[in-house]
Amino acid sequence: MKPRSNRSLVALNIALVLVLGAVSLPRIAGAQNERSRSRGEYTMVEGVRGSGSSNAVYILDSVNAEMIVLLWDQGRRTLQGIGFRDLEDDVQAQIRR
Repeated sequence: MKPRSNRSLVALNIALVLVLGAVSLPRIAGAQNERSRSRGEYTMVEGVRGSGSSNAVYILDSVNAEMIVLLWDQGRRTLQGIGFRDLEDDVQAQIRR
């Protein structure tokens, strides 16, 4: 092989290693908040929904001030998320009134 073709192969390998390194770097998922998230402390309460015959599970994260509502789907035997509240936003909205 000629020295020139060796240089081009070395350059191609270096470029491929750089691309592989850039692709494999960990990224923050788009759904995650930019702020650092503390480990949550959770409370779970079962309750009746205003509409429908099925009950809901309310899960409160008191550390991060968030609440999620889950519904049990008996047919599929899965939990479905039906609501989310950022309680910090609710407190700020009450202060502005």
